[in-house]
Amino acid sequence: MSSSTWTRDALSSESRPVTGRCWRLVEAQHHVSTVKLTDNQEEQERLEQLLEETKPAIPAECIHLRYLLFTPFRYGAPYPRGSRFRRAGFTQGVFYGAELPRTAAIEVAFYRLLFFAESPATPWPANPGEYTAFAVDYATGRAIDLRTPPLDRDRTRWIHPTDYAGCQALAGECREAGIDVIKYQSVRDPEPATNVAILHCRAFASADAVERQTWRIQVSATGARLLCEAPKASYGFDRAAFANDPRIKAMQWER
Repeated sequence: MSSSTWTRDALSSESRPVTGRCWRLVEAQHHVSTVKLTDNQEEQERLEQLLEETKPAIPAECIHLRYLLFTPFRYGAPYPRGSRFRRAGFTQGVFYGAELPRTAAIEVAFYRLLFFAESPATPWPANPGEYTAFAVDYATGRAIDLRTPPLDRDRTRWIHPTDYAGCQALAGECREAGIDVIKYQSVRDPEPATNVAILHCRAFASADAVERQTWRIQVSATGARLLCEAPKASYGFDRAAFANDPRIKAMQWER
């Protein structure tokens, strides 16, 4: 069965209730970037307010959420590059998460390496980047899982490392069918792992993050190292771990 066969009616019949928790990473300076520009808390709050007023409007269904949750759904500017379930351009937002913080960190490490693959003249960073991992709860009566029958018949489309056309078409039909959540296999984690794509803000069961962790990610000519402060965890990945993506495989590692 090809992805074009997955109509809104077919997807609706495969939707099921689901609840869970997923993790996402953001750069740690998201909450301190304005501190160095101001002299006190009052000035910082005023600057944050002014910056907020320049940003696109928050969709009505997301207005009750904290900014870490609603940010992917803000509109007003074209989405610069397509992602697995979102086309480029003026398209509706997607909140991407992973069931494990480790997987969320690996996803970030991959895209850091991809940046250097596409910028061969850029030197490797001397220090690791610091990230905040945060978890949110979700719950919906309408979710699909691409790893289970019959949707897994198109597994090769869902896990393609670079061609997102099938997944983007599927997401469009899911929106028409009123489906809120897509669960799918992580393409970047070398071990079997689950990712979560939240298509609508109504699927969030928590209005703010319910857990947080601090991670550091170092990318270099040897691969990637991921360190979590608490609970203590450390992961290392050499070049071969991301070689299923042709852009990484062809990367100029020595610089």
